[in-house]
Amino acid sequence: MDQQAFRELLLAEMDSLYRMAMHLARHPDEAADLVQETYLKAFKAEASFELRPQGVRPWLFKILHNSFYTRVGKKRREPTIADDLAHQAVPSEIDNPAPAWDLESLDWEQVDDRLKHAIDELPDHYREVLLLWAVEGLKYREIADVLGVPLGTVMSRLYRARATLSTKLADLAGELGIAVAVESG
Repeated sequence: MDQQAFRELLLAEMDSLYRMAMHLARHPDEAADLVQETYLKAFKAEASFELRPQGVRPWLFKILHNSFYTRVGKKRREPTIADDLAHQAVPSEIDNPAPAWDLESLDWEQVDDRLKHAIDELPDHYREVLLLWAVEGLKYREIADVLGVPLGTVMSRLYRARATLSTKLADLAGELGIAVAVESG
């Protein structure tokens, strides 16, 4: 692949990277710095990059993730015993595509504040998995690779994030006429 085509592939993901950087850093300047650092690292690694079937998207998210946690002085997280416990996931859902939204028409400002607040209150490791899956459309295996954690940890964290949101948003769901089965996790 020539240099120009490679750079066009990378730049096509800028909005998605910035969106995830905002959720991680929670400040526009820090998010912009993270995206800039991600692209700098990606451009430097261009010669060693091999185009995989899933494209550059998971690779860029992995760079972003690693850059964020390096910045805040955290080392790679090891899964806890609780994260490795089974969570009623169906093995067939591992490779199913995530319910990614039409990101061109998604206006985060129009999302109910209660939903935004509930997502923001999730622990970082739950929120990151949820957003990579539900908003960015990555598959479980891709998320595991991005975060550098076992597949079971991704499944567990996503389950817990969804269960927590279901509990916190039961009133909102009722207002909207959505039936929610609240499970304890």
